[in-house]
Amino acid sequence: MACDSRFMFQGQTVAQRKTEIKDVVEKLEKLIAAGQVRPKVGPQGAVTFVGWADSEKRMVTDACAYRRIMATGTAATKLKLMQAEQLAGRSVSRQAVGQGVHSHDGGKSWHSGH
Repeated sequence: MACDSRFMFQGQTVAQRKTEIKDVVEKLEKLIAAGQVRPKVGPQGAVTFVGWADSEKRMVTDACAYRRIMATGTAATKLKLMQAEQLAGRSVSRQAVGQGVHSHDGGKSWHSGH
């Protein structure tokens, strides 16, 4: 994943970064289950996690977290993502996620990849 190459500190190995990403996404799933974070689908089909603080992300993007959840996440988290799609009236767009469409303000505004 693209997040694997965004190291947090000099000397961090790919294996350490992968473990860190796994841990961050597992914590995100717990926050979603507890209702502290809510997935939201934007008008272009991009996804963001409302309430997920930058301090908790450790340079893991919403798109990267989404991809990891869809690959290895719990059924409960995937259900929350499907509910967010239903609420938005659209599905998450793989193209939007792949192009880096994202939000910095919990889905109030959306931007193309930087």
